Amino acid sequence: MKTSEYKSYDDLTLFLNAATVTKVLGIAPSSSYELMHEADFPVLKTGNRLVVPKEKFIHWVEQHTQGGVSQ
Repeated sequence: MKTSEYKSYDDLTLFLNAATVTKVLGIAPSSSYELMHEADFPVLKTGNRLVVPKEKFIHWVEQHTQGGVSQ
């Protein structure tokens, strides 16, 4: 598993793209794209681009890890 280069949610931008989700979660780019097409993943589609609102991403992580990553 890859390690994340992010150490805090404060380091994240307001909206995350697939590359950022990949880095934050320490997963492969293909896994990031698959995740962004899951029904319960909080994606905002703007044209052909998929982005994830930071606060919704944090909430999703907390729901899927019972609190998970420290802030």
